[in-house]
Amino acid sequence: MTKFLKPLHILMFIVLVTSCKNVEKEETSTLGEIASEENLALDFSDPWKRADEIVENITVPEFQDKVFNIMDYGASANGEVSSSAAFAKAIEACAQAGGGKVLVPAGVYLTGPIHLKSNVNLHLEEGAEVKFSTNQQDYLPVVHTSFEGMELMNYSPLIYAYKQKNIAVTGKGTFNGQAGNDNWWPWKGNEDYGYREGEVSQLDEHNLPRLNEMVEKGTPVAERIFGEGHQFRPTFFQPFECENVLIEGVTFIDAPFWVIHPVKSNSVTVKDVSVISHGPNNDGCNPEYSKNVHITGCTFDTGDDCIAIKSGRDNDGRRVGISSENIVVENCVMKDGHGGVVMGSEISGGVRNVFVRNNTMSSPNLDRAIRIKTNTRRGGVIENIFVKDLKVGQVKEAVLKINTHYGIYANQEGEHIPIIRNILLENVQVENGGEYGLLIKGREEAPVSNVKLKDVVIKKTEIPMEIENCEPIIFVNTTINGKQY
Repeated sequence: MTKFLKPLHILMFIVLVTSCKNVEKEETSTLGEIASEENLALDFSDPWKRADEIVENITVPEFQDKVFNIMDYGASANGEVSSSAAFAKAIEACAQAGGGKVLVPAGVYLTGPIHLKSNVNLHLEEGAEVKFSTNQQDYLPVVHTSFEGMELMNYSPLIYAYKQKNIAVTGKGTFNGQAGNDNWWPWKGNEDYGYREGEVSQLDEHNLPRLNEMVEKGTPVAERIFGEGHQFRPTFFQPFECENVLIEGVTFIDAPFWVIHPVKSNSVTVKDVSVISHGPNNDGCNPEYSKNVHITGCTFDTGDDCIAIKSGRDNDGRRVGISSENIVVENCVMKDGHGGVVMGSEISGGVRNVFVRNNTMSSPNLDRAIRIKTNTRRGGVIENIFVKDLKVGQVKEAVLKINTHYGIYANQEGEHIPIIRNILLENVQVENGGEYGLLIKGREEAPVSNVKLKDVVIKKTEIPMEIENCEPIIFVNTTINGKQY
């Protein structure tokens, strides 16, 4: 019976899609016409029910009522003597006791990388500042991590957890990465961040080109050894293959690279966190290959994307084969950055079911509000992106940008045509839309499909729309520069 029904289902599916091709203005239209088979259970008439379910089903870790004060393990609060050993001892003692709180009292603490263990809550009291060493040697030996969507063995992230469960970083203190134009940032290879002609950078042959070649050849990750003698900056906080993760209340400043980067992790809560870091690639929060993620009440003031949802780069993303999905972003403030909420560009494993609601974005240095970026080397299926109750004061380039020709490195053309579908913007108010209201550049082989704007007002944009290779957009009660579409 199942085999008989499948062709009939496909035929009905094709007829339904074809009948909807030229709809431009229809209140009853939904975004479900071309939903993938895996997402047929998602109610496209009210996707926000699904967002509520995701949040309700995320496990926020709880901990034993036991306290392990790092001062009892030899920490120094003067910011000059390293407390690396004290952090390690306190975390180990806490884990051995079945978990609890590792307490960092008010004061300034110098340390190398901090490695979390299961059932440990690293808690910073108000007035506590953890300053990370500027000596790259302190971040060795290498660990299993990633750089721009490619897995490798590299310097340890500043805060790292590998295959742990029930972990947290909480409190009202500050993590200071101490990155700047004299530390970590010059490795970007950009003179704006301290690089000088003739110095080493991540662009050198023994760095990115070598890693790219390993990815293309399928070299095992254990053999992709970098670290000392190479120039890949570490992420700030990276839970890698972890479950039940909480980051709450803390502030991150002066990051070497991406700031909050859950990789292959499930059930992640990022709550009331501030990221204030304007270095190169200082993305605020980048869930990658991760599922069931709740980002709420946060402030992002960054040198790159505020939030960028990722799933691996090129062959590495296809090798891993895990999509990022079931991600809810709400009640956040996005200031400076290349984009507010972004999907890509490391997106080869795909992204689906992203819910963005009740957020505020505004800055003369915010380039785009909602952005999807990929190309035919990345590929990926990006679907079911829902945005509601968004207030945008000012953006530079576009309110919504979808680009399937993205590229900052060499040739980015390949054989992996991206699929982008089911995009909803609802109740979006934009005071200054910048250069474009909508900027969409799809592919002729697979046009962007099912884009819908409902109750959207975009003011003061130079060019209302520039659209290539996109099925007709559905407009409901939408105005751009005072004109109704």
